[in-house]
Amino acid sequence: MIKPELDAIIIGGGACGLMCAVQAGYLGKRTLILEKNHQVGAKILISGGGRCNYTNLYTDHQNFISNNPHFSKSALSQWTVDDSISFFETYGIIGQEKTLGQLFPTSNKAKDIVNIFIDLCEQLDQKITLSADVKSVEKTTDGFEISYEQHGKINKIKAPNVVMASGGLPIAKMGATDFSLKIAKQFGLNIHQTAPALVPLTITGKEEAWYASLSGNSIKAIASNDEISFEENILFTHWGLSGPAILQISSYWKPGMKIEIDLLPHQNIIELIEQERSINGKKTLGNFLNRFYTKKFVDAIASLIPTSKNLASLTKEDFITISEFIHHFKVKPAGDKGYDKAEVMRGGVDTNELSSKTLESRKVAGLYFGGECVDVTGWLGGYNFQWAWACGFVIAQNI
Repeated sequence: MIKPELDAIIIGGGACGLMCAVQAGYLGKRTLILEKNHQVGAKILISGGGRCNYTNLYTDHQNFISNNPHFSKSALSQWTVDDSISFFETYGIIGQEKTLGQLFPTSNKAKDIVNIFIDLCEQLDQKITLSADVKSVEKTTDGFEISYEQHGKINKIKAPNVVMASGGLPIAKMGATDFSLKIAKQFGLNIHQTAPALVPLTITGKEEAWYASLSGNSIKAIASNDEISFEENILFTHWGLSGPAILQISSYWKPGMKIEIDLLPHQNIIELIEQERSINGKKTLGNFLNRFYTKKFVDAIASLIPTSKNLASLTKEDFITISEFIHHFKVKPAGDKGYDKAEVMRGGVDTNELSSKTLESRKVAGLYFGGECVDVTGWLGGYNFQWAWACGFVIAQNI
C-alpha cells in the first residue's frame, strides 16, 4: 500500500493546530496546516496584551465549563502543565508566574511562542499554507478532500485525516469563523448552543449613566452567582462592567441572571466602621470610605448610602444599608459585549460526539476536533491555551 503524501490536513493555524503539527512531526507524520490569515497564531499574538499567558500552573478539569465536565480529564492528563512548561523551556521560553498561577514568557513577547512553532514546522517538514480559505471538507473512500481558495484560485488536496482546529467565533477581525461548527453539522454531529464567554457585561437603562460616571475605577472584589464565585478586580466602564472577576463570571452568566459583588472581600465593613467611630465618631462615612475606594467612587455612591453622615450618627438601618451595598452589591446585566470583545466561545461541538482519549469523531473516522470549537471552555488565565496544547498533542498521537 502506498503511503499518502500527508497524514493529516489541519484546518487552522492557532494554538491547537500548531501544536498538532509539531507533535505529529516528532512522530514522523506529515501534516499540512491551512490557515485563513496571512500569518499563523493570530490569537496567540494578541493574547495577554501581546504577552501570551500560555498556561496556568493550577490547571484542573474543574477550571473548564462543559456539558460534560469530565471530558477534558483525558486530554489534560495526556499533556499536562508540566509538559507545556518543559516543551517551551526546551526552546528557550522560561515562564514567570504573575497572578493566580498565570504563566507568561519572561520576554513578555507572544511572538516568541509563535516563532517556536514556525521554526519547528520548518525543521520537521510540516507544511503551512497561509491565506487559505477552506471552502469544503468532503469524505472520500480513503479519507477526505479539502477545497480551499488562495489568492483567487481554488485548490484541492486529499488526506486520510482532517483536524478541525479553526477556533470559535470571538474576534472576527482576527479571522474567527464558525467553520468547525459548520463541518460538524455537515457530518451530523450535535452542537451545544454557543455564546460569548470571558466577556464584559453591559448595563442599560436608568443605571447606565451611573456606571459610566465610574468608568476607569477598578476594585478588588468577589463576583458570584448561585453556582460559583471569583475574587479578582472588577472594572467599571462606559458600558457597564469588565475586569478579570467579571470576565470570569460572564462564562456562567445568562440573560436575566443577577450577579452579586462583594466590594470589600474578607473584611466586615460594619466592624471597621465601629472600630473607627470609637476613635473618631465625627468623621463622615465618606471620608472613612476613602480609605478603601477612590473619591470618584465614594462621591458616586452618595445617593445609595449615607456618606455625608458622621460615623457616630449612623443608625441600625444605615448599617444594614451600608452592609448590603458593600458586601452584596447586586448587578443585573442587560447583555454582554459580544464576540468582538469576548476572549473565547462557550459551547461548541458536543463532547459526546468525540472520543475523550483521541478527540476523533465517533461517527466519522479520521475527523478530529480540538481547541475552542469543542464544548470545553476554560477560565481566564491560560487555561484555554493549556486545553489547546493538550488537544494538539492528543490528536497528533492518533492521526
